[in-house]
Amino acid sequence: MNEHIVKSYEEELNALTAETTRMGGLAEAAVADCLLAVVKRDQELATAVVARDERLDVAERDIERRAIRLIALRQPMANDLRKTVAAMKIANNLERIGDLAKNIAKRTLVIIEEEPMTPLTRSIERMGKLVLNRLTSVLDAYSRSDMERAMAVWSQDDEVDEHYNSLFRELLTYMMGDPRTITACTHMLFAAKNLERIGDHATNIAELIHYEITGEEMISQARPKTDPLEA
Repeated sequence: MNEHIVKSYEEELNALTAETTRMGGLAEAAVADCLLAVVKRDQELATAVVARDERLDVAERDIERRAIRLIALRQPMANDLRKTVAAMKIANNLERIGDLAKNIAKRTLVIIEEEPMTPLTRSIERMGKLVLNRLTSVLDAYSRSDMERAMAVWSQDDEVDEHYNSLFRELLTYMMGDPRTITACTHMLFAAKNLERIGDHATNIAELIHYEITGEEMISQARPKTDPLEA
């Protein structure tokens, strides 16, 4: 393989990683904004999150196209193949995160039409910040190929589940105490479930980083997991 071909190949791999990182930034912004929309009861911001979701869909399709083309034409081996496959799978997780953020934004549009429930909003905010911090950390780990940081995110998966279970009980208490809150609480419950699933996708990305770096498809120890209550 001559120098020109090698350079072109490396540029394609780097461009794939860069595009996946850029998509990660879009997903992170969607989660941050849908959370802010809930807390601030911001209809305009919630509507914007819903509208921006198409950008993540387009980004995933572009990454998949780039990855398939690279595999077909370059036939990458070992580390390069893992990097290509990981980028495609991470993009799929990021697209799902975008869908979940969009769903939270749609719930927000209903929630803000009801009477404010400040204690519950604060609980959603606490859980959301935990999830967002995990997503930020795992995306930083991906951009830096930092397996230690990725595994730190992976090992904290049960913290999000515990927050969700606590919020689940809190919301049920509100609904039983005042039936007038049922509509808002139900939408908050689904928003919390979406946050819990975003946390799961962050853990998936951590596992993909582990695979990209080590070549091991499964982490030897079981994922730390507290079974979340079902919404």
